Amino acid sequence: MKQRLVDKARKGDTNAVTPIDLPVPITGNKVYYDVDLKGFGCRVTAKGARAFILNYRNRSGRERRLTIGSWPDWSVSAARTEASELKKRIDVGEDPMAELEADRTAPTVADLCERFEEEHLPKIRKSTAKDYRAMIAKEIKPALKHLKVAEVSFSDVEALHRKVTKRGAPGRANRIVSLVSKMFALAIRWKWAADNPAKGIERNPEQPRHRYLSGQELGALTAALAEHKDQQAANIIRMLLLTGARRGEVQAMRWADIDLANGIWTKPGSTTKQKTLHRVPLSAPARQLLADIRTQAEVKARSRREPAEVSEYVFPGRTGAGHRVEIKGDWASLCRAAEIKDARIHDLRHTYASILASAGLSLPVIGALLGHSQPATTARYAHLFDDPLRAATERVGALVMPHMSEGEVVEMKGRG
Repeated sequence: MKQRLVDKARKGDTNAVTPIDLPVPITGNKVYYDVDLKGFGCRVTAKGARAFILNYRNRSGRERRLTIGSWPDWSVSAARTEASELKKRIDVGEDPMAELEADRTAPTVADLCERFEEEHLPKIRKSTAKDYRAMIAKEIKPALKHLKVAEVSFSDVEALHRKVTKRGAPGRANRIVSLVSKMFALAIRWKWAADNPAKGIERNPEQPRHRYLSGQELGALTAALAEHKDQQAANIIRMLLLTGARRGEVQAMRWADIDLANGIWTKPGSTTKQKTLHRVPLSAPARQLLADIRTQAEVKARSRREPAEVSEYVFPGRTGAGHRVEIKGDWASLCRAAEIKDARIHDLRHTYASILASAGLSLPVIGALLGHSQPATTARYAHLFDDPLRAATERVGALVMPHMSEGEVVEMKGRG
């Protein structure tokens, strides 16, 4: 028998009942439906818990039961009003229960991180993937993992950027926003999100790094390399200086990619940042260094009791499998020995570019040797052209005013 659910029964109204007066079933639960609003009722469990529900059928005829909320958190009047609004949506074809189920199963940022690591990271450089995993584990997941992907807002990402910035890592904060932006670009492609919440976030200003070794530092480093106990690591450093290549490219260098006779190193796309094949000429010192390394490897192979071939890698790993992957400790030791401060391994690439610029070579030539695909990338080395530009303008000065020798500077007095 249906009764009218009310918050407070009026005296003499035998057809009205409050939730607290509904009988408690012995087991399970029982629904008491309201007489005035079809499908609206109160579910009572064997433990005495009471909650308001709405039964309805969706467009396909499937019966649904949606829980509105528990009593007394919801009053009867508030629950009835909510049920009435839900029925209006149902009448025009909506399915509130399906929407709730979709929301419960919607992917979270934790799900996005997992899919990003599984599907995207294997496609990029190992060093970059390692850095991305660190940012995801230490920064992105702790801050956003419980949020639904579709609910992440501009403010959420901006707050993360601000937090890392305040910690004293403005550059890292920028990298994190870039990573979040990449993840959400993929989320949009995967139909997990409609927009990218990282778009439009103002990045921290960053000063480009212009560190390169001076002539004196190069001399000290050369002496330290000769004395270093790990000559394989020393040879990797030498090859970085001689080619301007990236550390990963040199460490993964294979004999099959080197033409010593013609002095050409063909870098496979799998080892370059641009993922494209890059042919570079090798200088005479670089060719001699490689020839010496090859000779030493062949002698070592012949000295073994069992026949063994030379490794396919110029710088094989210490276990014999793969190539050498870590020289950070050696670099730190060499810098201490050479008394070089604040220099990274990548600064050897800058040093190579600075030597080329000082010799008067153009930016396109430098870019071709470094393997840049965009002229704008090489443009960062434009500041290195001060010396050749000064020499060029001095030549013009000598022709225009030959009577003025270099260095004769006339002091200009300001007006008193």
